[in-house]
Amino acid sequence: MKNKLFKSLLLGSSTIVAAGACYALISPISSSNDNESSTETSILATSAKPQINNPLILDDSAALENTPKETLSASSQNLKEINHTVKRGESLSTIFSALNLSKTDLHKIIHANEIGKLFASITPGKEIVAKLDSDNQLQQLIYQKDYIDTLIAKRDGEDFDVKKISKIISKESASAQGTIHSSLFWDGKQAGLSDKLIMEMANIFAWDIDFALNLREGDQFTVVYEKLSVDGEEIDTGNIIAAEFVNQGHTYTAVRFEDKQGNANYYTPQGDSMRKAFLRTPVEFARISSHFNLKRKHPVLNRIRAHKGVDYAARTGTPVKTTGDGKIVFRGRKGGYGNVVIVQHGQKYSTLYAHLNGFKRGQKRGSRIKQGQIIGYVGKTGLATGPHLHYEFRINGVHRNPLTVKLPQASPIKPSMLAEFKAQTAPLLAQLDKAKASTLLAQNQQ
Repeated sequence: MKNKLFKSLLLGSSTIVAAGACYALISPISSSNDNESSTETSILATSAKPQINNPLILDDSAALENTPKETLSASSQNLKEINHTVKRGESLSTIFSALNLSKTDLHKIIHANEIGKLFASITPGKEIVAKLDSDNQLQQLIYQKDYIDTLIAKRDGEDFDVKKISKIISKESASAQGTIHSSLFWDGKQAGLSDKLIMEMANIFAWDIDFALNLREGDQFTVVYEKLSVDGEEIDTGNIIAAEFVNQGHTYTAVRFEDKQGNANYYTPQGDSMRKAFLRTPVEFARISSHFNLKRKHPVLNRIRAHKGVDYAARTGTPVKTTGDGKIVFRGRKGGYGNVVIVQHGQKYSTLYAHLNGFKRGQKRGSRIKQGQIIGYVGKTGLATGPHLHYEFRINGVHRNPLTVKLPQASPIKPSMLAEFKAQTAPLLAQLDKAKASTLLAQNQQ
């Protein structure tokens, strides 16, 4: 569990810091406008910024140039200590050369064990500490990877003993509540949620709420999540453990449950999976430009032609995800559809993705794919007036409206595990109720 938590934390942090991903600002649609054909959802984006203020990570070269050069000091064990700040473009090999250290020692450290290999991944702005004896022979090599993990290689005869020292992460629960006035992203930030938590909340409810279409002003959310600290300092947020979203008067409640094998998913308080067999939408950060309409006039052919899917307008190159697990049964050119991928989901369901600019590499006809996996990119191939994705949903070969079709549910909690589920999730739901009650009390006192 501990290692899982470390991996989760490091993956979440590196995603936010390194990827610089864009998040959609999904503006709610005024509830006064119920005309579906005229409804448009405006999409804005903002660059995600790191949530962890890590002094070990420096982002500009000017700051690095102001860092003092290697400093020497005598240790209490009569070892000479060299502190070297990693510069852009440097590797451990070039650092060893610059410091006149043995490449043989470097080879022994890197190949000592699996942890030794981690020394090869050093980051500019961080510090390498080398401790030498009176003969300038390396005795210790220390590298602090992040707030949690420090790598230490200590000489043991002719070889090196390489270990990873990890600090203890403490967890406590926190909560946030908000009301949608402007957008999911903006109002989530106003409520004190990080970019990562906002996206996680959207993913939890993605099967029930189309955040590109169905968000309304006045919708409300409550989130109970983990707050992670090291040495008393908050460093990141962990998982959402319970959440509630009220969308257009419908209340959706989710609670996190982890089984004995360490598999975690979100369920309703009754034990039904929040996850459906299909995602509601195959592309993020888009607006619907054309709805399912069997009597629509085709914009290119200029005649009545049934529109048996939904069009999502998005920039060329926007990733397109398969909405369910399945097998690719067609991948290629298909008349006015342009570049097309068709996925078969068991015997009953199939989905079609058209006008693609290109396909995901490494896939082919017959490839098995998982829900949410990228299969192509938005384009305007075939009979298309602009870049968009045309998405169709079929049941037994019959076209159904992807926005309104009832989606099959994923497997619920097994009856044999229901007692364990109730015991584990009851205190989490109690925290959610407490957070809602505190908000209601604060509103009544205003």
